[in-house]
Amino acid sequence: MLEFSLNRRQALLGFGAAGAMLGLGMPARAATKVNLGVIRLASHAPSFIAYERGYYKDEGLDVELKFFEAAQPMAVAIASGDADYGVTAMSGGLISLAEKNAVKVIGGALTEEKGFVGAIILASNKAYDAGLTSPKELAGKTFGITTAGSSFHFMAHKIAQANNIPLSEIQLRPLQKVGAVVGALSSGQIDAWAIQSSIGKKMIAEGSAKQIGLVSDYAPDYQVTTVFTSTKNAAEERQKTEAFIRAYSKAVDDYNLAFVDKTADAAEVDAIAKICHKYVESDLPFEEAKTNLVEGSMRINKGLALSLKSVTEQLEWFKSEGMVKGNITPEMLFDTSYVKTI
Repeated sequence: MLEFSLNRRQALLGFGAAGAMLGLGMPARAATKVNLGVIRLASHAPSFIAYERGYYKDEGLDVELKFFEAAQPMAVAIASGDADYGVTAMSGGLISLAEKNAVKVIGGALTEEKGFVGAIILASNKAYDAGLTSPKELAGKTFGITTAGSSFHFMAHKIAQANNIPLSEIQLRPLQKVGAVVGALSSGQIDAWAIQSSIGKKMIAEGSAKQIGLVSDYAPDYQVTTVFTSTKNAAEERQKTEAFIRAYSKAVDDYNLAFVDKTADAAEVDAIAKICHKYVESDLPFEEAKTNLVEGSMRINKGLALSLKSVTEQLEWFKSEGMVKGNITPEMLFDTSYVKTI
């Protein structure tokens, strides 16, 4: 048998050559490219926190943020492969794509919680002055939504249901983008809207709308937004998907501690607020934006746990309204193998 040994000098030369090869662009493992769909809202704060703090990179993910104006186009992008993951409300379009076996909901994010402000029900100044001071008076009024089948549509349903108002008696106005709804309410072109408190409180402070209620009074435990991906990712890219969930969940903990539970120290609150300010309300002075973020934040589920009861209720409502096919089952829409269900 042939035996050989390296002296110290030969061994060092060999290790040096290997190190040089790595330095010349031959890493042991390249980062996995991931496109993440986001909207410039406070509810997407963990997307930005994980990006800025390197949590995605720590999990071997090279994330690019792709910005959208509403839930529907994001769902289409996920289905087509133009984006890998998204965090947004369940919509009729997302559910229909699940029926075509194109997307899966794999987790939960923003949630309404009793004792926290959550989404605010607003009235325009014009409507308020004319007597719209409570959701009980919404019959015959106009209510802004982005698109039919959006979270705004579902919130209008829950508010109407709780106040014994047929939804058909509220005139829903689809305006496509959140910014367009803000403009319409501010100018009195629509009478009412329900929106996350970071935006709602800003409008109230500016004197462009009045608060007339809270969505949490009518929809406690409402799973407002979900985490979703393509069916292919959910089924075939488990390692990548689990890495994404771990990174995002770490940022969720940062967000909740700083803005919701308010147990983080002042330096950490400032640090989180500065990250968010780069993407949300960047047109405002930092201190004003920070106040909006801290006072207007809603809880995001720890570990991206999914409220199966809430999302199943939403699915059944979409079916009952004829916005999606009646044969769609929870199994078609939800992959519950990634996170805890609550």
